[in-house]
Order: sequence, then C-alpha cells, then structure tokens
Amino acid sequence: MAQLTSINRFPVKSCRGEAVDSAVVEPWGLAGDRRWMVVDETGQVITAREVNRLLLVHPEITAYGLRVTAPDLPPLEVRTPDPTAQVPVALWSSVLTAAAVGGDADAWFGKALGRPARLVHLDDPTRRPTNPGFSEPGDRVSFADGYPLLLATEESLAALNDVVTSSAPTGREPLPMTRFRPNVVISGVEPWAEDDWRRIRIGDAVFRAVKGCARCVITTIEPDSAVREKEPIASLARIRRWDGATWFAINLVPDTPGVTIRVGDPFEVLEAVPAGGGPIRPAP
Repeated sequence: MAQLTSINRFPVKSCRGEAVDSAVVEPWGLAGDRRWMVVDETGQVITAREVNRLLLVHPEITAYGLRVTAPDLPPLEVRTPDPTAQVPVALWSSVLTAAAVGGDADAWFGKALGRPARLVHLDDPTRRPTNPGFSEPGDRVSFADGYPLLLATEESLAALNDVVTSSAPTGREPLPMTRFRPNVVISGVEPWAEDDWRRIRIGDAVFRAVKGCARCVITTIEPDSAVREKEPIASLARIRRWDGATWFAINLVPDTPGVTIRVGDPFEVLEAVPAGGGPIRPAP
C-alpha cells in the first residue's frame, strides 16, 4: 500500500530540517515550514547555494520562536519578533516585507556564516503569492522557493541511487533523501510516477501537483559537512534532463488546508495524466 513515510519541516530557509510525526497543512505549507529566512544587509535572501554553511545551522521551533545551534557557536534562543517592525526583503522575484529580529540573532547568524546577515520572520504568508503560471490566484507560499510543499518518493530516490552508485567507485554510499529537502516522502509507487500526478490525497489532505522541481546546487552539498560534490546533478543530467534542467520531486499546493497529516497515512492518486511526458515544467 502506498503511504506517507516521512514529514519534514524547515523552520529557517536553507538551514537543516526537522523530521516530525505529524503536521498541520496550512494554505502556504506545513505549519512552521520556512517562516524564517536569512537575508543580507539589503534584504536579499542568503541561501545555501552561495553560503554552504547554512546547512550546518540547526533550527528547532519552540513555544516562543526558535532555538538555533551550529558548530563552534553557543545555542541561541530567538523570540518571534514584533510584527510591526517590518523591513523589505527579496526572495527571487518576490519583493515583500517581513518582521526584523535584529540584535543577538543577527550577530549570531553573521558569525555562523562569516558575513553580515539578518534574520527575518514572515508573520503573514498571505503577502507572497505563488507563480501564477503554475497555480491559482489565491495560492500563497511562505519562504519556500516557489510552492507550499515538496513531495518525493522513495522509489525515485532508489532509481537515482542505482545510477549514482553504478557510475562511482566501489563503496560509494547512496544519497540520502535529506539532499533533496522534501516536506513529504511517499513509498509504494513506481519510480518517477510522480511526474504524471495532478491531484493526490495524503490521509485526509488533498493537494494539486503543480510543477516538477528543477534541482539546484544545494542537492550537491553534503549536509553534515557542507562540502560540495558533483552528485546528484551529474546523474540526474543523464536520466532526468528536460529543457536544460535536471528534475527530482514535485511541488504541491494544498486544496484542504487545516488538515493534519501523519506518518503512515495512506496515499492515493486522484488524477493523473498518461505517463511519458516527464515533469510538469514551463512550456517551451
């Protein structure tokens, strides 16, 4: 039987995630997912694409905000900031405002990254719409790259790892799912079947599959050391290349916000298209 095997939330964009047993599905993503972000002095997002060490920062959601840890730094407790203290921020094509944290948090992240940095909190996710080309006018997203949730399957990872390990020297370890930073992971399906899904159900929650996920260099960074390598992009380029990009996992938009999903929930495909077209992607 196909089922949900793991749930992950990422409290601070580009930092480590937290595995949880259950999560509330909000209109803009899982509760607590990517509501915080690190920006530079101009308000432009800082991600692990350019500062790999962000992946060594481990945030945990607390009753009052966040607790963050990183190598060679003392833990820091961060309180959710006053939402009236808004500052402009920019995340890809999105320009909006977020609540500034300031003080010790900015100094701590500056030391963790080795460059000036500021921590901000998205108190109102309704400020950020999703890409209208792949969603509906009322869809919203937190500080995720583009859409509320990312789904991956264990079978697709296994198929990718067959390529990764077969082309590498003996002893190469398979890539863990953490490289791909999905919110939800499904098992019990065919490899790459997610390309064809258009509406799915996890437990009592229904989602639209709106776009495949074109993968970036973050997937090549080993999350325990922040060292960059060639995989999985090298292998994805051999088996999952369309339109000049490499693809793994799919983006979801919730149609039933407010529902709680739990590890072990059954999974069902409600609508799909014929196989063979590859991931949902921009029209040529």
